Amino acid sequence: MAVIRAFRIKKRYVLGFITLSILFFQLYQMVLVKIEEKNITALSYVLANKTIVVDPGHGGRDPGKIGLSGVPEKEINLEVSKRLAAVLGQMGAAIIMTREADVDLSDSSASGWKSKKQQDLTRRTDMANERKADLYISVHCNAYTSPREHGAQVFSQPGSEDSKRLAECVQSEMAALLKNTNRKAKQVDYFALRKTKMPAAIVEIGFITNPKEDELLRDPLYQSKVAWSIAAGIIKYYADLEERENQKIDEKNKEILETFRQQPGQYIPAP
Repeated sequence: MAVIRAFRIKKRYVLGFITLSILFFQLYQMVLVKIEEKNITALSYVLANKTIVVDPGHGGRDPGKIGLSGVPEKEINLEVSKRLAAVLGQMGAAIIMTREADVDLSDSSASGWKSKKQQDLTRRTDMANERKADLYISVHCNAYTSPREHGAQVFSQPGSEDSKRLAECVQSEMAALLKNTNRKAKQVDYFALRKTKMPAAIVEIGFITNPKEDELLRDPLYQSKVAWSIAAGIIKYYADLEERENQKIDEKNKEILETFRQQPGQYIPAP
């Protein structure tokens, strides 16, 4: 009996330890997220005077992909994009939305689905190029035949190092803050990425063919979280860019100083 009692006591302690460990881990994760959010907010000054185009994919006659719930991609793209524009605007950036309602940018001058789609995409990229925007961010939802596929993924144009760094920064922050993607940023030749003249990325925010993500992506709170994570990636991109520029300046100053040191200094005119 004593052995059984001791075993029950030990079992209680083990269960208590496991419960505390789980709670501690969850608290630790929450603290990490809060620290990351605080760091990102502190760095938001890097967005001052930046012009950023936020492009909600699809719209109007083009619904995009249809989620398991029946909600079209175009609606989710627009909701997340509006939230992203609001966050970036609050942090000092000038925002250009390619659309703010359920419309596409084609008109009657284009005939046929393919021509209208190309006209729509061309006008979106022209908007960014004509306004000489600093960044172009296009928001989309992903889809696949298998419902198991999940996770946000960011794409950039092959050959553009700035776009590659932008995509990697956004991917990194989405992974850190959403905690539901292990995907890596990829370089893929897409029309919009190819036609823009500034660093650009297409952000596939999740799979609407995955039951869990389809539900999450329709949740306004989660949409805000997604928008925040994209904004965090953009801030990280500019903060890293500034750090690299400062490093270049420091290296140039060292070079100038070294050149000066090597001069004989035989004649210094009087003031």
